[in-house]
Amino acid sequence: MEDEQIVNLYWQRDEAALQETELKYGSFCRGLAYNILSSHEDAEECVNDTWHKAWNSMPQERPGLLRAWLGKVVRNLALDRWRRSHAQKRYNGMDILLSELEDCVPALESVESVVDAKELGHVISAWLQKLPEADRVLFVRRYWNGEALNALAKDQGIPAAKLAQKMYSLRQNLKKVLETEGIAL
Repeated sequence: MEDEQIVNLYWQRDEAALQETELKYGSFCRGLAYNILSSHEDAEECVNDTWHKAWNSMPQERPGLLRAWLGKVVRNLALDRWRRSHAQKRYNGMDILLSELEDCVPALESVESVVDAKELGHVISAWLQKLPEADRVLFVRRYWNGEALNALAKDQGIPAAKLAQKMYSLRQNLKKVLETEGIAL
């Protein structure tokens, strides 16, 4: 079923919308949540919360790209859960991603940093737009979707070590751009 039809089902308050969303985007949302949380049970809870949020939000919103909208919702829910549980050290998926990015993206620790986060987002978006599409997709799949390096390497048909080097080069390039833009790391 097309996204527009699914959104229309939400607007009509037809419960079939949830079934169609599960069929089309269930595995995508579960994978995204699992990549952050490293727990199937918690990922499943985030997906269920995503369907609940979709049911309650859709009458006010009419997303053009349902996959992107659902991805944002499930990712934010998973990150919230990760932050709440981080002190307990239950999840390592997000820890790995953050450790890879920590030397090229500044930490948000002060009020000033939070205000500068919007500028940081614009610089990163502009940087991503300048990348070749294949590199942009890889970077987003790794650091937005949280996909495992081995899975990405297999999907690309290259050794994981070669992809790790490519990701390192992309991070170093991002770091250089951020420094050029005057963003303190």
